[in-house]
Amino acid sequence: MSAPRLLLARRITPAAEERARRDFDALVADHDLDAAETIAMAKQHKAEALLIGSPCKLDAAAINALPDHVKVIANASVGYDHMDAEAAKARGIVVTNTPDVLTDCTADLAFMLLLAACRRGYEYDKMMRDGWGIRMGLADWLGLKPSGKTIGIVGMGRIGRAMAQRARGFGMKVIYHNRKRLDPELEQGAEYFADLKQMLPHSQILSLHLPAGGGTLMTRETFALLPKGAVFVNSARGALVDEDALIEALSSGHLFAAGLDVFRKEPDYDRRFADLPNVFLSPHMASATQETRDAMGNLALDNLAAVCAGRPALTPV
Repeated sequence: MSAPRLLLARRITPAAEERARRDFDALVADHDLDAAETIAMAKQHKAEALLIGSPCKLDAAAINALPDHVKVIANASVGYDHMDAEAAKARGIVVTNTPDVLTDCTADLAFMLLLAACRRGYEYDKMMRDGWGIRMGLADWLGLKPSGKTIGIVGMGRIGRAMAQRARGFGMKVIYHNRKRLDPELEQGAEYFADLKQMLPHSQILSLHLPAGGGTLMTRETFALLPKGAVFVNSARGALVDEDALIEALSSGHLFAAGLDVFRKEPDYDRRFADLPNVFLSPHMASATQETRDAMGNLALDNLAAVCAGRPALTPV
């Protein structure tokens, strides 16, 4: 039996790409394809399976332009807000993503953002690269002690719970807002707030861990509800944040600092953030470890192989 015909429309790790070439009749793109390129190359290759990434914006019109031989679309990511999954399902196309395998690395980076924001990581690093050369007294260049703080977590899914676990290791009190309250064994003693606005005044550190799609969560109003001197961390989605409001809160001193891995416009993010010394920045790299990116690629390929063989997808959306 011939191997399934795959269009690899995004670049993946060498180990995962080697497997794709071995197990599939794979057409491998040399760059991350956009929607038009994906549609054209899927037709050219008569692909049954597509492996895509966020640069491939498959809205309903693009989904409907895909050839009929496409059976399955695998996202090598947890998020799939770059595509219209419901439009794909309406055409009988299975859509998958890669949950679980990137939980730990995403929480690790989110906690790095938290620590670097609290302890003025950008400013200390810049000072050293500029040659140091100044003496600092006991009252100079002080950060915040993260240990013992109260952390508010918005979105208590896998990654939010992993963030809570790391926070407990630093003696933090964990409070959270979620669509529904978790079972006690998942809460692990965290305090639930059904109303986000009621939780914010108690959040000395606020960390977002929820998908986009529900509109802008952090606005001038919600930032103002945080206590003065709070720290804001976002490793979820840039669309959740009014960036003008965030910049105002950082510039005014209402927020002590922020750690950001995601932005409303990527990669051409708002460069005003780079001018703020109290922001620690990362270019959307939460899952970027060798181990995790290999696992993401392999899970995407596992899903494609299963569907092409007539079996259920492992992680359908």
